[in-house]
Amino acid sequence: MKNMESEVTPQGEVAVPAGIRAKLGLTSGSKIEWCERGEEVVVRRATKYSSEDIRDALFASHTLPPCARTLEEMDAGIRALMRQKHARR
Repeated sequence: MKNMESEVTPQGEVAVPAGIRAKLGLTSGSKIEWCERGEEVVVRRATKYSSEDIRDALFASHTLPPCARTLEEMDAGIRALMRQKHARR
């Protein structure tokens, strides 16, 4: 993808180029994240849950750092959490 430019308004607003909006699936009201990586700033679509949220949900009951898990163990943990979270009360 070629480099694209946007102009910053006096209010600090920036228009996201149409090609980037299409690639990221951004529509009116979508949220984006600005992430610093050394001397660069990366703009990406904001997600509902971060990797830290998922880790905390899976390993919140552990006081020690999480140990390595297999993919099957992680899938089972996510399924159990979703069953518990969405169980009829």
